[in-house]
Amino acid sequence: MASSQGRLGQQALAVLDVALRVPCIFIIDAIFNSYYEPFSHELFGEVVTNVRSFPGVLVSSVVLLLSQKALFKFYTLFLAVVLGAAAVLVNYHATSHTDFSSARYKVALGWRNGPTLWLGLATVQLAFGVAYVFLLGLRSSLAALVVLDVMVPVWGLMMELPPDVRRLVAAFSGAALALNTAACLAARLKWFYYSCRYVYLLVRHMYRMYGLQLLLKDTWKRIRFPDVLRVFWLTRVTAQALILIYVMQAVRRESGDGYLLSWDVLWDVTSNLIISGCDSTLTVLGMSAVISSVAHYLGLSILTFIGSTEEEDKRLGFVAPVLFFILALQTGLSGLDPEERLVRLSRNMCLLLTAILHFIQGMTDPVLMSLSASHVSSFRRHFPVLLVSAALFVLPVVLSHALWHHYAINTWLFAVTAFCVELCLKVLVSLTVYGLFMADGLSDVLWEKLDDYVYYVRSTGNIIEFLFGVVMFGNGAYTMMFESGSKIRACMMCLHAYFNIYLQARNGWKTFINRRTAVKRINSLPELRGDRLRRIEDVCAICYQEFATSARITPCHHYFHALCLRKWLYIQDSCPMCHQKVNVDDDARDRDVFSNNNGGYAPPPPEAPAAPPPLLEDNDSIEYDDDDWVVQNGGTPVEEEYMNDDTDSTDD
Repeated sequence: MASSQGRLGQQALAVLDVALRVPCIFIIDAIFNSYYEPFSHELFGEVVTNVRSFPGVLVSSVVLLLSQKALFKFYTLFLAVVLGAAAVLVNYHATSHTDFSSARYKVALGWRNGPTLWLGLATVQLAFGVAYVFLLGLRSSLAALVVLDVMVPVWGLMMELPPDVRRLVAAFSGAALALNTAACLAARLKWFYYSCRYVYLLVRHMYRMYGLQLLLKDTWKRIRFPDVLRVFWLTRVTAQALILIYVMQAVRRESGDGYLLSWDVLWDVTSNLIISGCDSTLTVLGMSAVISSVAHYLGLSILTFIGSTEEEDKRLGFVAPVLFFILALQTGLSGLDPEERLVRLSRNMCLLLTAILHFIQGMTDPVLMSLSASHVSSFRRHFPVLLVSAALFVLPVVLSHALWHHYAINTWLFAVTAFCVELCLKVLVSLTVYGLFMADGLSDVLWEKLDDYVYYVRSTGNIIEFLFGVVMFGNGAYTMMFESGSKIRACMMCLHAYFNIYLQARNGWKTFINRRTAVKRINSLPELRGDRLRRIEDVCAICYQEFATSARITPCHHYFHALCLRKWLYIQDSCPMCHQKVNVDDDARDRDVFSNNNGGYAPPPPEAPAAPPPLLEDNDSIEYDDDDWVVQNGGTPVEEEYMNDDTDSTDD
């Protein structure tokens, strides 16, 4: 019970922490979106505008970055100042515009005389004074004087002093309260200075110890910046929606069109909200934070549906907002005209949708391969993954058909179509490989060509995907040169050329070379078949399956399936059992024909050299004691150089 209450308290503090930081974002956004009167000189006007906005942006940024404790204390002082100012304004307004001698007011109790108003003002001022004293933490004697100072103008109203005297009393009361507030704030300047110095020293220490990246990451998490941006954007859009609905309803009432919302009004409100929801850099960041939340829960839902437990696949909530923000910067979204901004935003969302579908396909592909390779026979386990794969194939087709039906061909439509076709190709490759593994699982005989077929299918898909990457690079180059060139677009093209073209080509070529080298090594090894294979009476040391048709013998005299050994040689060129090199020269191979499983050498037999290699009983290591070891090797110490070999070598 106590732990649950503690968690609720922590959650309440977290919510309050986020809520108190949101006004800073509103202030910064309002400052950057405010328009000043134009000056005669453009450069001078820009300098004056920056000077005007700098203090507000600086103070708001400092408050935004405060720690939770300092933030609460700042808002405590700020609320105390606001309450003091409210008390002064109420006193001034009451003493300037209220005449109790002729006042007749009807209130809830039915009283129609001046004392009713006096009691109401006294109650309000007493509440302001007590709250002001409590927030500033004043001593009891000073607190009584402050409350008395706030109530004096109300007593002047009750005693029906002359108007000039009442205004003078209110002025003296306000001045005394202002002086007290200034003294309290001045007394806390020392705390403010040491708080800022502590934050500065902490930031400098973290920067020196961990670097700029970790410092930004820690600050990002500490102030809960994504949540702050999310609340800012949703609050802003909600307020604008209420204002727009009220204005449109008022216009419709005046024109006599009725009071109910129609589809046209709803569309106008939605389009205006979308346009205003990305009119600045901060609003674009807020929209990115909302997209991050939606993408995160979408990714979790799909992972739960397909039954995946991979933690790394939960990055959709990070990839989607970053891509959206990059697209917004690349197209200059916040600086466009409203109508053009709506069109550009819809195009960016189409590109973002295709990217999300690609990411989801990357989440489902490992699950498909796992189910097919592990030979899971439950249909209920396969159905969700196959359903998601089918949806990933159908959705790009539907999207491409709809876009081609409503838009003329251009570079954006070409890019979206290319992404959709590439996604369909990936899904087909995954389903084909899945079918090959499922067919292998239904067969009782080892399918030695399975690895080749899988490689051919995936290589074909990778080659086509590489060609798509080259075509997309050309499409981006054309867009940059003839449509909308920008530095961000040029940087993105460089990243695309490096990651999606150069690295993909290099990795593909390296895989091809590794496979070709492994095949050559396998073909150079002796092969056992027929009666000689049956006399082994052993299993493959990699897959632990019996030898059905053939086996390959390494120079160190261990037996493996050719397919199993080839997969091993893709990774390293040493024997899985004793870690001796597989690609040895001819002299070493002739010598190793007569080696035993422990690496010792026995003299060759006097029979004809054309005889096949002697067969060993099994793949297990043979253990000797020290005396037997010396006798086995002719009384000479065994060279154990193979134990010092680099077992993780990947040389071709």
